[in-house]
Amino acid sequence: MAGKVLVLDDDLIMLKSCEKILNHQGYEVSTASFGKEALSMLEKAPFDLVVTDIVMPEMDGIEFIKRARQINPELQVIVITGHPSQDTLREALSLKIIDYIPKPFSPSLFIEVVEKGLEIKRKGIELKPMIDTDFDLAKNRIDEVIKRHRHKRGSLIPVLQESQDIVGYLPPALIRYVAKKMRLSVSEVHGVVSFYSFFSMKPKGKHNIKVCLGTACYVKGSEEIVNKYKSSLGIEMGGITEDRMYSLESVRCLGACGLAPVVVIDKDTHGSVTPMNALELLKQYN
Repeated sequence: MAGKVLVLDDDLIMLKSCEKILNHQGYEVSTASFGKEALSMLEKAPFDLVVTDIVMPEMDGIEFIKRARQINPELQVIVITGHPSQDTLREALSLKIIDYIPKPFSPSLFIEVVEKGLEIKRKGIELKPMIDTDFDLAKNRIDEVIKRHRHKRGSLIPVLQESQDIVGYLPPALIRYVAKKMRLSVSEVHGVVSFYSFFSMKPKGKHNIKVCLGTACYVKGSEEIVNKYKSSLGIEMGGITEDRMYSLESVRCLGACGLAPVVVIDKDTHGSVTPMNALELLKQYN
């Protein structure tokens, strides 16, 4: 069995959707609609991972995480959230969660984050609190961007692009802020961010490394290149080094199959990369 996952959400449709997605991937899934019910399940059986909503009746996700950690201090948690307050989201990030996913989210994103959580569980990696302060420090500059574009037709994408250039990525707090200032729904803004591949909801390093895992690159050893970067930099796929110098991600195709295996660092494309010379490339970006 790939892993044992507990999903907590008071929205029955969301609960069933998560269960269906995870079952299809081979996970053993249990579900609960209330915090007390989920805590009781944790007391009776071990779980590899818990996925929880934040805004719920009787017991919210923050209180649930704190009480669940009393049962199992090493419990790995993923938060799925619709419209939490900034303070609530900040508190969730401080609780050493795996990640947070704004609703609505795609099945592929959900699977990716769950896989990351289970890999962290298997390897016993110690997590540190995630503090989402980048947006707070840049709020005045974001206001200037919104003011400059607000009344132009098709202004959302330029606003998001410039905001991402300023902050480095588009955290949920920034997505909600842009939606409020531009009088759009959060789901509409999130939908645009999710649709276009050049937007990212995760922080990136000063130098972002993309390794192609498309068929041509994969058969020529790109997975070994990924493992080389992961072990050398001490991060997982989608992660960022503590000094924020490097971040690592995979892509399905870069359109340069004749150069396989391909690695892109920032805007530079490197072809015929091998596990032996993969680390040598980074010396250009110190």
